[in-house]
Amino acid sequence: MKIYESYEEINNDLKVLKLQNHIDKERIKLSVNNIKEDLSPISVATGIATKIAKRAFILKAVSKLIGIQKAKIVNK
Repeated sequence: MKIYESYEEINNDLKVLKLQNHIDKERIKLSVNNIKEDLSPISVATGIATKIAKRAFILKAVSKLIGIQKAKIVNK
């Protein structure tokens, strides 16, 4: 527990605490906005499309490296 020697010390600590409180509130607002952006339909769709494209690219690259080709169906 802190022992204060003057009212000026108390007021300075109160100012610091108020500023910290304001900063914390702003951080919460930013976090909420970031979550809203991350969960927006466009963001979700973009994320899914990006993952599909990456996997398709990797699959194509790996198949070329190891020589796998699509099987051809021959009609008799």
